[in-house]
Amino acid sequence: MEKEWYVVNTYSGHESKVKEKLEMRASTMGMEDYIFRVVVPEETVVDDKGKEKVKKMFPGYILVEMIMNDEAWFIVRNTPGVTGFIGSSGKGAKPFPLTPAEVDKILGSMGMSRLEIGNTLNVDDNVKVVNGPFASMFGKVKSLNMETQTLEVTLDLFGQETVVELGLSDIEKA
Repeated sequence: MEKEWYVVNTYSGHESKVKEKLEMRASTMGMEDYIFRVVVPEETVVDDKGKEKVKKMFPGYILVEMIMNDEAWFIVRNTPGVTGFIGSSGKGAKPFPLTPAEVDKILGSMGMSRLEIGNTLNVDDNVKVVNGPFASMFGKVKSLNMETQTLEVTLDLFGQETVVELGLSDIEKA
């Protein structure tokens, strides 16, 4: 199984508290290998008076990057303040994860990335292109740029190796 992003419903206004509690529970229960990142989607907006304010993009929801197994699912569902997962039909059915494009759009607007360069992606890793003219092609990472969140990938185009520059949102680890 691989780690994927899920939307978790919380009590509105309690997103940050739920994030803290969930991170603490994952740590104390030894689930760091299954529950990775918890994100409260927020954006900075300027109000009428010119002041910057942090506003929740989806009040009452948080994103959790996790490997969906019974134990991790149980820990998230039973965290105080969590009312359930989005994308589950109920009756004990596991939820559907967000697509990489959905995650990239949300995290990208916050200046974050779905893939962590250096942690989950390294030179010589195999990747699949998911966006753009090279979509559905496989290649190998040649170089990574932490600042611009881009990478150079070697693709086989018409029998010839070609290096293309792609953004992190354009690929997924193969």
